[in-house]
Amino acid sequence: ANVTSANDRLKPQIMKLIFSRKGFDSQYGGVPSPILSDGTLLPLPIPSRQGRSLRDIQSSAGPLHTLVSDLTGGKIGPDTLVHLDPDLQSPSVPRLAGWQPSLGQVAAAQGHLARQGVGQGDLFLFFGWFRQAEVIGGRWRYVPGAPDIHSLFGWLQIGAVLDPGAPDCAERNPWLGDHPHVAFADTIGKSNTIYIGAKSLLGGKFPGAGVFAHWTDRLRLTAPGHSRSVWRVPDWMDPSTSGLKLSYHTDASRWSRQEGALHLQTVGKGQEFVMDTGASSDAQDWLMSLMR
Repeated sequence: ANVTSANDRLKPQIMKLIFSRKGFDSQYGGVPSPILSDGTLLPLPIPSRQGRSLRDIQSSAGPLHTLVSDLTGGKIGPDTLVHLDPDLQSPSVPRLAGWQPSLGQVAAAQGHLARQGVGQGDLFLFFGWFRQAEVIGGRWRYVPGAPDIHSLFGWLQIGAVLDPGAPDCAERNPWLGDHPHVAFADTIGKSNTIYIGAKSLLGGKFPGAGVFAHWTDRLRLTAPGHSRSVWRVPDWMDPSTSGLKLSYHTDASRWSRQEGALHLQTVGKGQEFVMDTGASSDAQDWLMSLMR
């Protein structure tokens, strides 16, 4: 797993990384997304007034509504509407011909992405609130004592940026017809934008978008022994030595070293944190280590 192939050793490219918070949180859903006993990550799409029924979504653990109902004590059931976005896994629902992985964004969060110059070639790394879960007596529950953490769960390198309000968007991309940012484009919010996944990651052997197949400690952001908002991050992100900046986190007091590791106190409830990595080979080596 630690062997670097010729396809992994890609020429460094100028790229922005976007740490993008998605899935259930304390406000929307109220419980963590589960990490199953086999390591499968199941990011849960947030409840929404506009979306598709939870009963329509399948997962590797079976109908998603059964798992969610168990974990929420019945508060969220099969008829709850959810916002399936980012949409990264083809088998989760029936698909229109030509489906591709995608992400929609609107309002202030999209405004931030636009101001940061996010566009084709840049890479979303999706993270969320997760906790280990298990089946006991035929019902899902969280593993007693398992920590609440922020974990990476998926990625999407931008292959194209679409405006759902453009007159020819639906005609040119009919497979997007049931995407919430197209189906509800008239009411979903201002600056409505859809990011389409690239065919491959950095032009190499990995898909341009997807969900990590199994959880490993490499995907964990939360520093051990800390609340989930305190992250342990790779050294190449250290602004004091690299000169790189992470949006919303330019205050030097948010960065510290504890027991030889770089820690970051993240801002509350932020959705999109952007870092221009330039042509950093360390950043791309780190990314390849996640993919492997």
